[in-house]
Amino acid sequence: MSRWDALRRGGIQVVQWAALAKLPRIVHGFSTRPGGESTRDGNHVLNLGFAEWDERSRVTANRARFLRALGAQQMKLVALRQVHSDLIHRVDKQPEHAPRGDAAMTRTPGLLLAVQTADCVPVLLADTRRRAVATIHAGWRGTLKRIVAKTVGRMQMEFGTRPRDVVAALGPCIGRCCYEVGPEVVQAFASQFEKASEWFAATDSGPHGKMATFDSLAWGEGPNPLKWLWMTPPGHDPPPPRLKLDLVAANRSTLACPRATSPHRANAQRATRSGISVTAAKDQRDEC
Repeated sequence: MSRWDALRRGGIQVVQWAALAKLPRIVHGFSTRPGGESTRDGNHVLNLGFAEWDERSRVTANRARFLRALGAQQMKLVALRQVHSDLIHRVDKQPEHAPRGDAAMTRTPGLLLAVQTADCVPVLLADTRRRAVATIHAGWRGTLKRIVAKTVGRMQMEFGTRPRDVVAALGPCIGRCCYEVGPEVVQAFASQFEKASEWFAATDSGPHGKMATFDSLAWGEGPNPLKWLWMTPPGHDPPPPRLKLDLVAANRSTLACPRATSPHRANAQRATRSGISVTAAKDQRDEC
């Protein structure tokens, strides 16, 4: 397993995967929350998303600082208007407006592809033979739609990518320890993936102290709906049973390339829980 490195540059911290960092002509990085021009809860934070609570000028300054830390300040940034979809865009030049979708890919030198994540999984793909790169935003909806595997498929069609030549990095995101989902998500995954049961774990307890299981939620074997059995007064229904979902394991399983990794330390898995992260890849080769 290749290592993950946390690098301190320009007053902020950038996380990189060593196996990607050593590839020629490609620069990548995952942002973390500390540092930056923005302030929240009395702390300086590197907010990279245009949110209502932050000033646009500060976000722009944060983005510039992050790009400098990557050594990519001269590159053209390509961001997406993310909608939790399986829409994938081939980018040959910087678009005038952010495309609506959740994955982008390119072989064009000088483009910097980016996705923003909070709990969701940021994914970087690099084709070491065809020198193509892709960035992906994978939440549970995108994971359910197999957006990572579809992106590899699009790279095959557009660039001649072979899955065995793809290096994949699944960046910091929410861990299974913290990501609880309801029966509708469990049922959706059970209907689409044979291995879905491997990606879910029980929470501490369910309604009335009963622990939910994958089978009980996936196949509709929920608690008895008759309220009088639980003596529940009107308007005080117990919360629905929930399970914990491992988004990283789900995306690793659906990824059609052998060289994939993700940070396994608990703090790295949760690094973006309360902030916004930009994941970027650039190809700065001299020729195609």
